[in-house]
Amino acid sequence: MLTPIAQIALITAGTWVFWRTLRRVFTKNPLDNIPGPSSKSFLAGHFEHLWSPTGWEFHSTISEKYGGVLKLDGAFGAKTLYVYDPKALHHILVKDLYTFEEDEGFTVGADLSFGKGLFATTGERHRKQRKMLNPVFSIAHMREMVPIFYDVAEKLQDTFLKKVSKGPQEIDVTHWMARTALELIGQSGLGYTFDPLTENAPEHPYVTAAKMYIPVSNTMMTSRFYLLPMLNKIGTPAFRKWVMDIVPWKNLHDIRDIINTMNETAVEIIESKKRAIEGGDDSIARQVGRGKDVISTLIKANMEANEADRLPDEELLGQISTLTFAATDSTSTALSRTMHVLCEHQDVQDKLRAEIRKAHEEHGPRLPYDVVVSLPLLDAVCRETLRLYPPVSTILRETRSDVILPFSKPIIGKDGKEMTEVLVPKGTKVFPSILGSNRNPNVWGPDAYEWKPERWLEGLPESVTGSKIPGIYSHLLVPPLSFFVPSMTFIGGGRACIGFKFSQLEMKIVMCLLLDKFRFELPKDKDIYWQMAALTTPTVSGNPKPQLPLVVSLAA
Repeated sequence: MLTPIAQIALITAGTWVFWRTLRRVFTKNPLDNIPGPSSKSFLAGHFEHLWSPTGWEFHSTISEKYGGVLKLDGAFGAKTLYVYDPKALHHILVKDLYTFEEDEGFTVGADLSFGKGLFATTGERHRKQRKMLNPVFSIAHMREMVPIFYDVAEKLQDTFLKKVSKGPQEIDVTHWMARTALELIGQSGLGYTFDPLTENAPEHPYVTAAKMYIPVSNTMMTSRFYLLPMLNKIGTPAFRKWVMDIVPWKNLHDIRDIINTMNETAVEIIESKKRAIEGGDDSIARQVGRGKDVISTLIKANMEANEADRLPDEELLGQISTLTFAATDSTSTALSRTMHVLCEHQDVQDKLRAEIRKAHEEHGPRLPYDVVVSLPLLDAVCRETLRLYPPVSTILRETRSDVILPFSKPIIGKDGKEMTEVLVPKGTKVFPSILGSNRNPNVWGPDAYEWKPERWLEGLPESVTGSKIPGIYSHLLVPPLSFFVPSMTFIGGGRACIGFKFSQLEMKIVMCLLLDKFRFELPKDKDIYWQMAALTTPTVSGNPKPQLPLVVSLAA
């Protein structure tokens, strides 16, 4: 039985939802003229389809039927937009960035989960944090990370060698990619070791908590984005914590315990870094990463910054779980997907292995930064996999004021008239589709749904090179593509993935060491199915547990 105070809180929340619903039902919305599918659920709308584990068909169906701008139903009758039109994306992510801000449910959830890091801040606070973080993700700093990346990746290589020394073995590759990605961000990002990457090593409490975060949070998506912003305004933090403790909801208690564990580790790391810096060069040299890790560099830069640019301690602390979470799950997913695709295309795996071995013959077992990032086929394989299979399919923004959203390609409204733009009211949730943009046939051509790494080597059509897609622009060092090419996988604009160079370097070094020594093949008795959800995850058909069993053997 809930206490009277808890009952009052729930009644208040219910009244707010009822009032918002009535207002939506009886108020005309400019989005009503935008075509889109109807929803069977007034309570959830299309929200759960967007991040459903089996959402692939929903995304492809609405993209093919309605095009680059369409209306979806949100929770409680709200009108939302699903967008992958290039011009509209440019306005959302670049031109009108501060009008199409992060959704409040996302930032509040990120604040409660990870602290006041990049995920949880908007506006001037976010710009200030990025300004402080940008230098530690520069190419110059990435060069210094290469030895640390090899230290970690070689441990993984050694473990695989032991496992397959007596013959081919079925190995859960996604399990090892997740452990490796966490240790990579641990040593190079935090100057901290989580995992020796040996077969029977005990699991660090942070690792246990981090593995549970995505599955548990996936069960609370609608509540997070529609109820959390309102609930977060009720009472004091102490009151909200008390309510959380007494509400009989297991998933809520699980996420509380996960967050507490991650926060305890973050505090331990930040305090050890401060002590090492105060202890001078000898103390720093004894730290994991020898003081060159991202957090140590950030703390030193913050100490030297003028007062206007300096970040408060709570924002430094917030970067730890933010960076760890962002770097671990997305990178391990991208690595797992790439290894899976290479199993399906053994000819490409053979060519890539030959390219890597030739580079090792010329430059040694540890390739220099400039060599590893510019291997043509390796670069093409990574780009094409991230294009066709982005780890995150859709992101979310919310308008802070009324705004006109223009289209690059006109659509026909429900009234039969051509539309080249639409007025998006304040408070509208907008879903920029990474998947839709990366697979848009109008940009990538009729083979947009095919995995073809050669497209990056043979020359992309003008529809790609001339597009205004606001993704991160990575310079291609491989002729004939000596220009910038966009990809929405790492988003773009002022909230683009700040660590995309870091992630790509991790991927390439791990792949170089694994493909040089091992052949990867699909098991004959298991069907791999990739669940979509908020972050794509490999599973075996009939079992929702994240896993990617591949047959690994020594390569000839």
